[in-house]
Amino acid sequence: LAYDYTVLAGTQGYFNHKKKDRMLHLAHEQRLPVVFFAEGGGGRPGDVDAEGVMVAGLDLTTFGAFARLSGYVPVVGIVSGFCFAGNAALLGCCDIIIAAKNSSIGMGGPVMIEGGGLGVFKPEEVGPMDVQTQNGVVDIEVEDDVEAVATAKKYLSYFQGATSSWKASDPLKLRTMVPESRKRAYNVKTLIKALADTDSFLEIRPKFGPSMVTGLIRIEGRPFGIIANNSMVTAGAIEAEGADKAARLMQLCNAHGLPILSLCDTPGFMVGPEIEKRAQVRHVCRMFVVGSHITVPYFTIVLRRGYGLGAMAMARGGFHASFFTAAWPSGEFGGMGLEGAVKAGFKKELAAIEDPQKREELYEFLVGQLYERGKAINMAAHLEIDAVIDPADTRKWIMQGLKSAPAWKQEDACHSFVDPW
Repeated sequence: LAYDYTVLAGTQGYFNHKKKDRMLHLAHEQRLPVVFFAEGGGGRPGDVDAEGVMVAGLDLTTFGAFARLSGYVPVVGIVSGFCFAGNAALLGCCDIIIAAKNSSIGMGGPVMIEGGGLGVFKPEEVGPMDVQTQNGVVDIEVEDDVEAVATAKKYLSYFQGATSSWKASDPLKLRTMVPESRKRAYNVKTLIKALADTDSFLEIRPKFGPSMVTGLIRIEGRPFGIIANNSMVTAGAIEAEGADKAARLMQLCNAHGLPILSLCDTPGFMVGPEIEKRAQVRHVCRMFVVGSHITVPYFTIVLRRGYGLGAMAMARGGFHASFFTAAWPSGEFGGMGLEGAVKAGFKKELAAIEDPQKREELYEFLVGQLYERGKAINMAAHLEIDAVIDPADTRKWIMQGLKSAPAWKQEDACHSFVDPW
């Protein structure tokens, strides 16, 4: 489906909707993916085609029919230019939005804004890409419409099954991806690219909620959705936007039958007065609610830190909720962050020591004790996780798990729609 911006600015007329409704009906009936080129100005004021036929046109079925495709077939929105009002309303129903860097997207264009007495603006000032990529509206920003089409094709390929040929990096590289220092950050995107088939990682919403990385990958040609904590942002603590991002990726995969791989390295959910202003309680709990309804195979690998409720959310609600939960030897675990646990649990003992140096020595000793207790090998020995694995065997573990899991069927999707957010 494509609006032509050279014809009446790509606006929506009466017969335009009838034509679109026909295509949407066929897409639903034949279960066809939809690619929607959304450039245009929305509803067409003074539509002469509709004189004597309608008054306001609020009985149109187009928007409901378009939304009904969500979770039923893959729906991709593409923008290269201006997309306002009705066009943007359809775009917002898409599973994924791919936009060129010169695009502007908004629920009302300059004419509507001025008509509402809200000021005079240029089209470029309404929903530019530096806004819409950081707030999560646009999933993937590209250079131009040519790259947008190529990206759409790549995205859709993940929902068309496995590829017969693939290449991968030397798995031994994974052994050195996590730093020896437990307090040192690292680039988890580099790790994902090393784990996945060569050039198969398609990142989704990179500028929104950057403490969480989400996207699509292939392993031995098989498509997966992936979520991963990013230790380079808030030390990998899960904040509201990152949780929304992860939950939506889970929904997308669950609706279309893609197994999910979770790479956990988090100190837990972000806490504090500032984060609560962003409705942290509600947002992070989306991961629990969505995770508990997932029917596709779900695999959790703990790369390093697995602490508190945040780690449980990364594992679909708990370490025994995933098809398997394995850890690399660098894995460390606890009911909360070690430093916080010592400060809270041994507050009186630490306060009783007057000498600051001796107090610090006791503090470091207690942290060390908890660290030793929470090592991955102890977690596996107590059956709280399933195994400690060689990082070089990670791909093999994932594929063995996938082959062991029951085949997923379309009717298994409990929540078949994908939340627009």
